[in-house]
Amino acid sequence: MHLRALSLAAMSCLAAGAGTANAPTESARPVVRPETGQSSFQVAMASPTQSLRPVLRSNSATAEPVAAKNPGFNKWVRGFRPRALRAGISETTFDRAFRGVQYDPEIIKRDRNQSEFTKTIGQYLTTAASDSRIKNGKAALRQHRRTLEAIERRYGVEKEVVVAVWGLESAYGKFRGDTPVIEALATLSYDGRRGAFFEQQLIAALKILQNGDTTPRNMTGSWAGAMGHTQFIPTSYQAFAVDFTGDGRRDIWSDDPTDALASTAAYLAKSGWKKGMPWGAEVTLPRGFNFAQANRKIKKSPDEWARLGVKGVQGIIPNHGPASILLPAGANGPALMIFSNFKSIERYNAADAYVIGVGHLSDQIGGKGPFRAKWPGSDRALTFKERKELQRRLTRAGFSTQKIDGKIGPLTIDAVRRYQQSQGLVPDGYVSYALLKHLR
Repeated sequence: MHLRALSLAAMSCLAAGAGTANAPTESARPVVRPETGQSSFQVAMASPTQSLRPVLRSNSATAEPVAAKNPGFNKWVRGFRPRALRAGISETTFDRAFRGVQYDPEIIKRDRNQSEFTKTIGQYLTTAASDSRIKNGKAALRQHRRTLEAIERRYGVEKEVVVAVWGLESAYGKFRGDTPVIEALATLSYDGRRGAFFEQQLIAALKILQNGDTTPRNMTGSWAGAMGHTQFIPTSYQAFAVDFTGDGRRDIWSDDPTDALASTAAYLAKSGWKKGMPWGAEVTLPRGFNFAQANRKIKKSPDEWARLGVKGVQGIIPNHGPASILLPAGANGPALMIFSNFKSIERYNAADAYVIGVGHLSDQIGGKGPFRAKWPGSDRALTFKERKELQRRLTRAGFSTQKIDGKIGPLTIDAVRRYQQSQGLVPDGYVSYALLKHLR
């Protein structure tokens, strides 16, 4: 899926309280609520996507492609139809796609009432890269090795990375969503908070049907329109999906994951993925490290970082180009040296937790071990309300965050660092519950 649809992603993240011994039961995608934003290092957790209703409720061929239960929705469909035709959708495609489509209030309920369960990245990774997800990933790699190796040769994206995306998005194809996509997108276009965005996705979905890649009955996905094994939204499908099997259709819905996996590799390749370069590597920091250097904007070669005392936990890090130091859990958690491939995964999903989850899972599917450093056990992520409180308290204390919006970006992180320095704390810029308690 595309990062701009992150907040509206259909498949959800981890279920609260899932243990490492349990098999994955849903997508492991961090979801950002559009009205709240999120910290660079915090994950908003939403409830798992569930089947809402049968794919189609009517087999009748009606000339009027609307349902009768919601007059406002019916009127919207009638108004949308000429817009769709002007966008290049044929009358036949439109009428076929909207046959039996109804307004679905459950979808709006899900969109407006996404509960904000918060987990830290460490807690997220416990399930995202659990023993069972790693085991299932290795099994998926063995089963589809020949196909994945061919995809790797074509697009230059390592097979382990493609499998890791598959694992986090749909638990290796087990949870792809069975909501009718046209109905979901039409409902959200009519009554959602981001009508223009969803109407754009609806037009793209109709173009997919018109192209013959699938049928309205088979075009299923999540309640927000993410589709297939690796959960593409329609515009991302249009931009990146490929027909790797050569059957004339870009089929990401089939039980055969070939086209979906190849499409994911194509997405990452077009996002700048460089084969042979890691997404990142765990490092240790020297005593007295200047934590102001742990900034995505500050880039140095591994050799330059090594001269400052930054060392790879697995040994010397080859010169893979400019790298930054990332502290996803602050000074008391693992330190990472991240390369440009980190940003490539970020194009697929902007949440740091997701990027680290894909990278870490791919490493372990490939045979590497877990992180050496421990994630802070007593830490927890802040809720949206608490993030706004933290910003207000920082600003009142003389460390302005410029905005009180609950979004933890560079301005807030800079204010946190300045506050930490004034209090004799480690200036790592990490937003935590402990910091909020200190401000209180």
